[in-house]
Amino acid sequence: MKNALKDIANAMHAAVPEASFAVRFWDGEVHTIGTAPAFTLSFRDKAAASAVIADGFLGFGESYMTGAIEVDGDMQLLFRLGFAVGYTDHSMSLKSKIRILILHILKQNTLTGARKNIAHHYDVGNEFYRRFLGPTMAYTCAYYDRPDRTLEEAQTAKLELVARKLRLQPGDHIAELGCGWGGFLIHAAQHYGITGVGVTLSKEQVDYATQRIAALGLQDRIRVELKDYRELEGTYDKVASIGMMEHVGIRFVPGCFKKIKALLKPRGIGLVHTIGNDVLRNADPWFDRYIFPGGQVPPLSMLIDGVCDNGMNVVDVENLRLHYELTLFHWIENFRANEDWIRATYDDVFLRMYRLYLEVCASSFRYGDNRLFQVLFTNGLSDLVPLTRSDLYTAPAPVASPEPVPA
Repeated sequence: MKNALKDIANAMHAAVPEASFAVRFWDGEVHTIGTAPAFTLSFRDKAAASAVIADGFLGFGESYMTGAIEVDGDMQLLFRLGFAVGYTDHSMSLKSKIRILILHILKQNTLTGARKNIAHHYDVGNEFYRRFLGPTMAYTCAYYDRPDRTLEEAQTAKLELVARKLRLQPGDHIAELGCGWGGFLIHAAQHYGITGVGVTLSKEQVDYATQRIAALGLQDRIRVELKDYRELEGTYDKVASIGMMEHVGIRFVPGCFKKIKALLKPRGIGLVHTIGNDVLRNADPWFDRYIFPGGQVPPLSMLIDGVCDNGMNVVDVENLRLHYELTLFHWIENFRANEDWIRATYDDVFLRMYRLYLEVCASSFRYGDNRLFQVLFTNGLSDLVPLTRSDLYTAPAPVASPEPVPA
């Protein structure tokens, strides 16, 4: 078993020769590569080693959550090495494959299943998310015109970028599918004079957004409803989906675009902002079980097909891959600053689960196959979108000004 782990470590070093790290085994033996290890990967017992060898990242993740595996030092380098040797695509034992298949089938995003899946991730308490997302409560990729922007500045810039891409105008009636805590609707109402509705399946998000909208005096212009996007009715000048498409599941992506088509007025503009891949890949078993049940990252081709197969027209596609890495680094920094509170409020397993999730996600955008696509499209031919992108960048984004968090 030690030899198998040493083989993996040696393969990692061969892929990134400048990397220096160590592996500590359950009996105290240390396998060191290089002269100044940036991290030490420790296996507390043989069971953790067996789990990693048999089940790849699923085994690693479950063992890390319980403390049977520890990483002291640079986790980003560890995951860089893992992506370099394709370890995240490691095959699983037959027993685990059957277990994951059953769980995946049970967690499909039907109308009932979607509510359960969203509640699993989002209804753990608004205070938890505020601790690492900050005052904007934006849980999607931010936009960095400069890498030294604060998280709040970059998130506000993202909201403004989406608003500009949609060419929002006073009086526009908009819909947001998967609106989270209401940040984009509020930004659009405050800066562009729109009216609109957002939908989410998280009761915690609805409660927070409704309180914040009322505190800002915007309740006559925008609202957030506890509703599946498939249940939304009406027609809208603009439709946005910011960070929802990766949750719906590959099976439901075509239907989601069909719904967007039905919601958009003729010549209306839509934007989908989503994590994506270059090609279709299976959902990661650890993420599917513990983080985003029922979710699966769509390939860019599926997003384009979703637009075109429904008689809509692609206007622009942008890949903000490295913006998401920067966003995640800010979230990780905030998360680390609040680890004592998180451990006391939840438990150590929960803490380690989210720490692992954030760390591996950051690495996946730099070294893995995760992308962040913004796909802009119109419902039929439309001249509402200018000839160039220059209007998106002609003025600086509004300076972030945090609102009081409602009690």
